[in-house]
Amino acid sequence: MMATKILIKDGKLTNADVGLLLKCGAGIEDRNKPFNWMEQKTWLNLKALSKHKFGNDHTFFFKELPDRINRNEQIWRKWIDENDPENIPVPDYEEKITGDINIGHFIHLCLIRAMREDRTVLASNQFIREVLGEKFIAPVTDLIVDYFEETKVNIPVLYLLS
Repeated sequence: MMATKILIKDGKLTNADVGLLLKCGAGIEDRNKPFNWMEQKTWLNLKALSKHKFGNDHTFFFKELPDRINRNEQIWRKWIDENDPENIPVPDYEEKITGDINIGHFIHLCLIRAMREDRTVLASNQFIREVLGEKFIAPVTDLIVDYFEETKVNIPVLYLLS
């Protein structure tokens, strides 16, 4: 993704940070999940987040995440179960995330990816908007009329709608 490449080039992120976003807890082995309501995959993602050193200053941003969830289990469970957790303040971490002007948006994206993988695309759009700007997430609104002049009667035109 272009936004992560820019942050890597600027020295704010590392390749390991992007690797965490892509793989999350895939390489973690831990069967000691303390929360019955949490899926095993989410627990492994959470463990990976808590062991990761973000950026070039190598800070364990989420080192205390398992403890904080344990201490405030109801609040965290409510946040994880929200319809749109990417738009809700993160328990225990909101000020710390928003206070990091360099990679706070990326850290938020990693948290959403770890805890609610189904919301990753929406959180990615927020991240791209913050790093690159609104025009990079705006839908393309090309009109068929614009392409008509370039077409030929003997060459088919293919439209992919999504």
